[in-house]
Amino acid sequence: MTPDTAALIKQATALGVTIATAESCTGGMIAAALTDIPGSSAVVDRGFVTYSNRAKMDMLGVRSETLDAHGAVSEEVANEMAAGALNRGQVTLTVSVTGIAGPGGSEFKPEGRVCFGLARSDQQVITETIEFGAIGRDRVRAETRDHALNLLTRALTQIEQESSSSPD
Repeated sequence: MTPDTAALIKQATALGVTIATAESCTGGMIAAALTDIPGSSAVVDRGFVTYSNRAKMDMLGVRSETLDAHGAVSEEVANEMAAGALNRGQVTLTVSVTGIAGPGGSEFKPEGRVCFGLARSDQQVITETIEFGAIGRDRVRAETRDHALNLLTRALTQIEQESSSSPD
């Protein structure tokens, strides 16, 4: 599903939600898609591009023990990236991505594997892995960007539903 980024920005603005991204394999593509929309400055606080393990540790607080035990392309690292962006950005909602866009990969971590994290204030981080397959670097990155935007949209819809059902 192609994300409607303008609707995402409009919904986040209406809800008073602020967003940060933590990106590895997309190199800032998610933040760029968000900031392409006029009015996004009301919503987008920052984007962390953490391509190297050092950047993940320095900028987001990903633990070296997690990287050593699971590798950069893992739900555990995606979790720590999302949580780190939430804490360091002091925002409402974050999405993180770490993956192997290609070319290459291994038997255990194939090309096209991307791990996502979604963090909200006062909520557990949600993680998932998508196997896009060996569809080419550009397509893996574009599919990753679109999936991350769709995750943000779903989270905003959930926030909206929770706020409309809570008694004031």
